[in-house]
Amino acid sequence: MGFIVQTVVALIFVGAILGEEWNLTNSVEAINDDKKLDEISYHRIRSLPETEDTLTTNWTTISEILDIFNVKHLARKWIEGQYSVDAQCGKDITRYIQGLKKQEFWAIKVDDASGRYTNGYFWGNSYFTGSATECYFIGKRNEKRTFYSTSKDDGVQEFNNEPKRRINAGQSGVSNSLDDAPDDPPYPLSFFILKISLNETSLTMKKLIHLGVCLPFSCSSSDVAEIAKLAASDAASKYSSVENVRDQRNYYDIYTDSVFWVLFGVSAVVLVLMIVGTSYDVYLTNRLIKQQKESCDVEKHAKLEQLTNGNHKPLTVGDTVVNGSSPVNNNNDHEGSLRSSTPDCQQLNVCEELLLSFSVRANMKTICDPSVGRDTISTIHGLRAISMAWVILGHTCIVVFKYSDNMEYRRVVEKNILFQTVTNGAFSVDTFFFMGGLLVSFLYFRTNAEGHLNKLTQGTRGFVAGFLKFIGFLAYRFSRLTAPYMFVLGVVEVTMKWFHYNAVFETPTADHENCPNYWWRNLLYINTLFPVEQMCMLWSWYVADDTQFYVVGAVILILATNHFKIAAFSVVTLMVSSWLTTGYIALINNHMPSIDDPLALFDKIYDKPWTRLGPYLIGMSVGYFLFKTDCKVKMSKITVFVGWLLSSACLLSLLYGLYEAELSPITAAAYSSLSHSAWALGLAWIVIACSTGYGGYVDVILSAPILYPFSRVTYCAYLIHPIVIRLTAMYVDSPFHLGKNSMMVMFFGQFVTSYIISFVVSLSFEAPVVSMLKILSPKKRKRIQ
Repeated sequence: MGFIVQTVVALIFVGAILGEEWNLTNSVEAINDDKKLDEISYHRIRSLPETEDTLTTNWTTISEILDIFNVKHLARKWIEGQYSVDAQCGKDITRYIQGLKKQEFWAIKVDDASGRYTNGYFWGNSYFTGSATECYFIGKRNEKRTFYSTSKDDGVQEFNNEPKRRINAGQSGVSNSLDDAPDDPPYPLSFFILKISLNETSLTMKKLIHLGVCLPFSCSSSDVAEIAKLAASDAASKYSSVENVRDQRNYYDIYTDSVFWVLFGVSAVVLVLMIVGTSYDVYLTNRLIKQQKESCDVEKHAKLEQLTNGNHKPLTVGDTVVNGSSPVNNNNDHEGSLRSSTPDCQQLNVCEELLLSFSVRANMKTICDPSVGRDTISTIHGLRAISMAWVILGHTCIVVFKYSDNMEYRRVVEKNILFQTVTNGAFSVDTFFFMGGLLVSFLYFRTNAEGHLNKLTQGTRGFVAGFLKFIGFLAYRFSRLTAPYMFVLGVVEVTMKWFHYNAVFETPTADHENCPNYWWRNLLYINTLFPVEQMCMLWSWYVADDTQFYVVGAVILILATNHFKIAAFSVVTLMVSSWLTTGYIALINNHMPSIDDPLALFDKIYDKPWTRLGPYLIGMSVGYFLFKTDCKVKMSKITVFVGWLLSSACLLSLLYGLYEAELSPITAAAYSSLSHSAWALGLAWIVIACSTGYGGYVDVILSAPILYPFSRVTYCAYLIHPIVIRLTAMYVDSPFHLGKNSMMVMFFGQFVTSYIISFVVSLSFEAPVVSMLKILSPKKRKRIQ
């Protein structure tokens, strides 16, 4: 049955992106089956009365209704000084209209840079963005080749008499002459983005249109809104209104932002520490090699003397034994550097150890280590890496769908059963919750059994000892996660500010406002307890929930040390409470998981800790089971077969079981309540079977060493990948066009880029902190002292 689970993994990448049914034939069939689109478009048009007027002169085309900005209408209505437009803006608009009438090339290019309706309105095209890049570069091409005198009275005349520069275009389509038509505008330009509300008509549906226009820089947002009313056709002006205007005049200067300089300073300090730490690591390594060579020469000389004089006493140089019994530690214990593999490590003080924590060489060796220690479960690495790819796939689809000119293609894609892999991508986060609970429980019980936690509570008992353990839990968690988290949060704030002021598209969330105001909620990991409209780094909800689960889990684990039954009762009580709460919220909100968007109730169900706690508690239970059995369980072949059958059936039914299903309100609420925990139960069998020797090919795949590096930087990849996706979407000035090939290329591009950056961030912030925590741990301090 391992092959069934492998099928799930393959479907994530192949089925959702490369399905052969993603073609135009199925698109037409799917759209014709969609009742909403039928009511909006086809039947509405067919229901128009076929009178003589509608068949001759009075009928209105879709192009006329969507002709919301046309400079010809503006020229026909424009009278300078009669509208609530700034005086300079009015003069510049008059000059623009004159330039159009005279067919001046700069004016034609300005008109060409503005957006207009083309096609695909009913196919989801609501972005008439034009080209902000073209608007920006109008007149820029000739700047370097034009010379001006400061005053004609100086006797220096203005000239632009350079010979025309011609190029061989070939098949590139480039104009043969760069100077054939001068395009210098008489004033600076700016690009404006209008959000226009289009009312429902017999030919159109209610929608927000995003229109980009290139106009004089002297015009303000209110001026452009007034101009837009004049530039609309008579048919468009009846059914449309300007809701908002964004302009690119207030260019965001990143160098005046204090957050940018904080990020720059932190990055510079970390870079210096990495250079110094790496250099010192290399120096110690070279010194060790030199000592080993000298020791080898001394050993040879000693053996020669022993053969000559009959003296068999071993000789030493410093702390190094030269008779072949060097205490070099060759096991990969993930402390990952010279610190744990050389005789000289015993002579390093704490400051030197901390400096070596920034060694790129040592940290890269740790991240790429093909072995795992006994404090982890190899299967977890594969689950973590695959789940992270699943998360990136889902987030890529969400962003691309939002900024596409054929958004209705999503309805077509959703008709494909394999696309349920993306639609049900929320289960990938449940996988992380399950693994988080499993590792916390497994490591706690194993560490406590070995007596290492006693160093935290030495000399105390009872409540005080438990409290000290709890503080140790929180301190480790906060130190482990916060450095890369806060750095990425600062990057999010700066980049989203830049996009808010300079990008053509609206930012998907208000991070440019929320991050400066509410960053402290992220720092305290409580941001999911507030409304989603106030959330900074929307995807950080997982980090907050997981940390809150960690706090609850810490209390339960500490309680389980001496009061196991009470701890077990607490786990059951919390789990049942979570199920009941989730079901109640889903029922009163009439949530239909088979129909609604997965993020429809984001602020009520999706991100709230009390609705997502189940998988974490199940993971903790599995971690305790593996600890108690020491990963050694004997099962019959029938038990193994039934286990794999039930696990595969559970996981596949959760992924694809809601395809075209109709649920009653009670059934839908029950599904919303229990599905996440059911997913964790399916994963529980996979982990137990693979950890106890019954995993077969599934264990081979999930425990493949090639997945270890990707797994070890998963945390940074989760923090970074939405920024990469947003950069891809927000840096362009035209929408995406959905298609299976473009989606495939975009997903793999996002995946590779995200992990490359994640490796850098992990080497800079995450890995050094992990190394320092190990150095400062009680066990490590005792060894050093």
